[in-house]
Amino acid sequence: MTPFAIAGVQMYVNALQSNVEGMRHRLDVLMARFPWTQMVLFSELAAFGPLPRFAQPFTNETVNLFREDARRHNIWLIPGSMFEKTEDGRIFNTSVVINPDGDIVTSYRKMFPFRPYEAEVEAGTEFCIFDVPNVGRFGLSICYDIWFPETTRQLTSAGVEVLLHPVLTGTTDRDAELAIARATAAQFQCYVIDVNGLGAGGVGRSCVVDPTSLVLHQSQGQEDMFPIEVDLSMVRRQRETGMKGLGQVLKSFRDRSADFPVYDRSSGSDAYLNSLGPLSIPTQGSRAGLHFDMPTAKIAPATGVAPDLTLMPIYGKTHGG
Repeated sequence: MTPFAIAGVQMYVNALQSNVEGMRHRLDVLMARFPWTQMVLFSELAAFGPLPRFAQPFTNETVNLFREDARRHNIWLIPGSMFEKTEDGRIFNTSVVINPDGDIVTSYRKMFPFRPYEAEVEAGTEFCIFDVPNVGRFGLSICYDIWFPETTRQLTSAGVEVLLHPVLTGTTDRDAELAIARATAAQFQCYVIDVNGLGAGGVGRSCVVDPTSLVLHQSQGQEDMFPIEVDLSMVRRQRETGMKGLGQVLKSFRDRSADFPVYDRSSGSDAYLNSLGPLSIPTQGSRAGLHFDMPTAKIAPATGVAPDLTLMPIYGKTHGG
């Protein structure tokens, strides 16, 4: 076995004031109750909430406080993320990885801001991979990133065995996101540690999924601290022999016969995508993408009888089948 104890912290996040002291307090409580924990992950934008106006330069005093906490508790610490403001005024959604010595091992800027709703947030372009000595390889993605399997494909192709996934999902698509978390674990034969917040930080329902897509833990809609001991030898075994002795998906992708021209922007194979219209927020009553309007019944002038609508085309079909 290669056991490693990772804890998620699902907590209430305030949008208008700092949550840093609350995070540090919960971390102290977690480590007092579960001192065997070796890594702690908070939710996306937990420190200062979801408003970009609280963006600040990196590194900052808050990050330094978290570095002290990691050193004091002898843990790996990923304190969710926070909005980073660069010298040229750009804003990124940025996370840091802190080791038990209090050193910043690496940082990550979210690749897929939730556009068009986060239009003011820039997209990162660098992947985040780091090794925990004598344990294994970890990767970090943030919230909407997981909807794009290319991000996890790149991480796992580089050997990542545990995907750390802080999220801020307060919308009605949380069920879909949980399905994606399970599918990601199975597709890429990795653990998925998915931590959501509460209040301005989301609707909760954090989860931990193993490489067979089995949900090891599912939070509900209240505060939760959930240390889970994962076994990275299970990842290695499954990647070698397949899930339950069946699909060896990473090796099958490695040995593929097909290339995918959709990733070549000059190939023209993605022409359909250009027909989908601009990336913009829908307006009230929008009928974008509906190429046939519902017909209006009119009285036929000769007979005075309304036409039979069951035979008229609506949305490309007829009511009659």
